[in-house]
Amino acid sequence: SEDPSVTLFREYLRIDTVHPKPDYDAAVRFLERVGTDLGLACQKVEVCQGHVVLILTWQGTNPRLRSILLNSHTDVVPVFEEHWTYPPFEAVKDSQGDIYARGAQDMKCVSIQYLEAIRRLKAEGKCFARTIHLSFVPDEEVGGHKGMEMFVQRPEFRALNVGFTLDEGLASPSDTFSVFYGEKSPWWIKVKCVGSPGHGSRFISNTAAEKMHKVISSFLAFRESEKQRLKSDSSLTLGDVTSLNLTMLEGGVSFNVVPSEMAAGFDIRIPPTVDLQAFEEQVAAWCRGAGDGVTYEFHQKCMDQHITSTEESDPWWKAFSGACRDMKLQLKLEIFPAATDSRYIRAVRHPAIGFSPMNRTPVLLHDHNEFLNEQVFLRGIDIYARLLPALASVPPLPAEG
Repeated sequence: SEDPSVTLFREYLRIDTVHPKPDYDAAVRFLERVGTDLGLACQKVEVCQGHVVLILTWQGTNPRLRSILLNSHTDVVPVFEEHWTYPPFEAVKDSQGDIYARGAQDMKCVSIQYLEAIRRLKAEGKCFARTIHLSFVPDEEVGGHKGMEMFVQRPEFRALNVGFTLDEGLASPSDTFSVFYGEKSPWWIKVKCVGSPGHGSRFISNTAAEKMHKVISSFLAFRESEKQRLKSDSSLTLGDVTSLNLTMLEGGVSFNVVPSEMAAGFDIRIPPTVDLQAFEEQVAAWCRGAGDGVTYEFHQKCMDQHITSTEESDPWWKAFSGACRDMKLQLKLEIFPAATDSRYIRAVRHPAIGFSPMNRTPVLLHDHNEFLNEQVFLRGIDIYARLLPALASVPPLPAEG
């Protein structure tokens, strides 16, 4: 009695692609099998050893036009099984139709929704001017450095002739659907403080710990100010403010030894509205204010702040938003609060929208008991089956002759 699309979704969820040892081969075999069944052309690109991008292609009637890219990632984040009601890789469906599995929301649902929407459109005998590509990429959950970041630099990506990309978004607990047109720039900063060492029984001056206290105080004071700004203005979302968290502390060798060096790691996510050069000058000022011997280095420093147009004059957005209006979907435009592979696509000057059609659903990506209701999943297929024809039928643009 189960809808075949739901059965396929649950089959994909049972493939263990969890870090640190995701079974990418099994995922690619599964997706290639589905693509072949749908009559889609298959291409595999090994961007580095053991990291394959699978591309499935539905050829358009005018291949010279720029294509539509439907992107999703195959990997999922780790689980703490003791906090799960059901085993996280069995895709158990309860009596309410809620399907519990790691990847149910992030983002194996979207992968199958793409495929099942195409299955429906092909069964209806539809064809479109623009080619539709589906890319299934590895490594997104650990930064995408061995996935999309490398793929967009390859000739195989350029050959896709991408015009517009759909990628992952977030669930929405309300009636609205979240649509993400840009992302924060992730900065990972390690601050090192060097000071005078000595015996733990003495009041030693100029210690690393005193400097570190000043550094942490400055960083966390800024964190509190951004937190309060978000709290006091209901028009703001998490994507509109800079988030900052102290995530690592290092230092010390013994209880009775004052260390000569301490270090702290900060995870900072900066919206595209912020002047990045000015923000780094602020970081430098916080470090200078803590005293001599305080330095910082970047372990990640994303400087790209490209956003995708949501003006009705933009043909891609007009097609996307128009199809949503026809379906009476209420959209909420946001900056994505974390980071997805869309940032690499925008960095090579391609418009990308983050959209996962899951409203009236709690946001459970990376959380315990991640689930998606089967009716929400099936409605997502309906939505893509309306979005894809609109996007793949965008008339030729001036640059396309």
